[in-house]
Amino acid sequence: MTTEEAIRRRYEAISGSLNEALRRRWAAAEAQAVGYGGVTIVAKATGLSMATIRKGVNELRDNLEAPLGRIRRPGAGRKKAEEKSPDILRELEELVEPHTRGDPESPLRWTCKSTHKLAEELQARGHKITAPVIGRMLHEMDYSLQANQKTREGLSHPDRNAQFLHINTLVRRFQRNGYPVVSVDAKKKELVGDFKNAGREWRKSGDPETVRTKDFPDKSLGKALPYGIYDVFRNEGWVSVGIDHDTAEFAVESLRQWWYRMGIRAYPNASKLLVTADGGGSNGSRTRLWKLSLQQFADRTGLEVSVCHFPPGTSKWNKIEHRMFCHITENWRATPLISRQVVVNLIANTTTRAGLKIRAALDEGKYETGIEVSKTEMAALNLKLDTFHGDWNYTISPRNRHE
Repeated sequence: MTTEEAIRRRYEAISGSLNEALRRRWAAAEAQAVGYGGVTIVAKATGLSMATIRKGVNELRDNLEAPLGRIRRPGAGRKKAEEKSPDILRELEELVEPHTRGDPESPLRWTCKSTHKLAEELQARGHKITAPVIGRMLHEMDYSLQANQKTREGLSHPDRNAQFLHINTLVRRFQRNGYPVVSVDAKKKELVGDFKNAGREWRKSGDPETVRTKDFPDKSLGKALPYGIYDVFRNEGWVSVGIDHDTAEFAVESLRQWWYRMGIRAYPNASKLLVTADGGGSNGSRTRLWKLSLQQFADRTGLEVSVCHFPPGTSKWNKIEHRMFCHITENWRATPLISRQVVVNLIANTTTRAGLKIRAALDEGKYETGIEVSKTEMAALNLKLDTFHGDWNYTISPRNRHE
C-alpha cells in the first residue's frame, strides 16, 4: 500500500467526525509526518486544497487551539461541485470511460487520464472545477489513478485500449445473459519446504520462525504451481496446485476442475463461457495446445468457450491478479510453505471483507512438455476467430453434445 493510499484510508475513516478546523490540522499533521512533498501527497489523498493544509500547518506551528463541535450552521459552507452542477458526474464518467482499463463491472477501475487533464476538459465545458476535486470525485466513484511501475512488459500496442473496450462489451453481454466470465492465470511457482516467505507476522518477541539460509529446492518436495480460475461476477475462485509442469493441458484441466466443482452449480443453465487470459504462458494466444485443450473441454462440457487475451504489456490488469492472487500472497506472508498440503490449505482459507471465497486442491497429474500440435489437428478445431483481432479473440464451440 502506498503512502497516499494509507492516508486516504485514514482520512475516509475519520473525516466524518471532524469539523473543518480539525480536518485541516489532521491533514497538516499527516503532511508533516510524510516530510518533503507531504502537503502535495495529502492533498491528492484527501481532496483538500494545498492552501487549506498549509493553513493547518501554520496553526499547528502557532499552537492555536481548534474549536470543538460544529463551526458552521447545518447547510452552510461551500457546496460540492456535483451539487452545483448535477451533470458533472455524468460528464466526468464519459471522459474517463473510453480510457478505462478493465471490465466496467469491476468494483475497482483504473483510469490513465490525470486529474489535471480531466479538470482542463471539464473547464472547457464550462465547469468550475479543480484537479483535487476531480480526484475526490473519482475516488468516490471507485476509480484509482494507478502508477505504471511493474506493469509495462513490452511496447504499448496501438490497439490496447480498443481491446479493453472489446472485452468490456463482451463482459456486459455475458452478464446480461447470466453466462459466467472467468479470469485465469498461473501464479508464480513456490518452493515447498522450510524456506523464507516474504512479509512479517505477529509472534512473541525474540521467537522468529526459523527457516533455511539458502533457497535450494528440496528435491522430495519440489515446487508448487498454483493455477487459478476467478469468477468475476461471484467473487470466488478455484486454484489447482500442480507439482509437475505449467502446461496448457494443466491450465485447461484447472478450468475443468473449476467447472465441475464450482461453475456448473453456480450456472446450471449456462451454454457459454467467457475466459479472459494473459497473452503468454501456458494459456498464451499463440499456444496451439491451449486451443486444442479448450476444444476438448468444450466437447466434454458442451460449453461454447469465448476467449479474450489481454494485449501485450497489460497482464497486471488481469482481474485474478488483484482480486485473488494478491490476497493469497497476503494470507501466507511470513509463513514457510513446508508441505504441499500447507500450500493448498492456505489458499483455500484465504478470505476478504468483500466476501472472496476460494477452493483449492492438489493436482498430482503429470503434464508432458513440448507436445506438438499439427496443422491437421488445428484445422479440425471448431474455432471461429473474431473480426476484431482474431489472434486475441476467438470462440471454440463443441463438436458434439456433452457426454
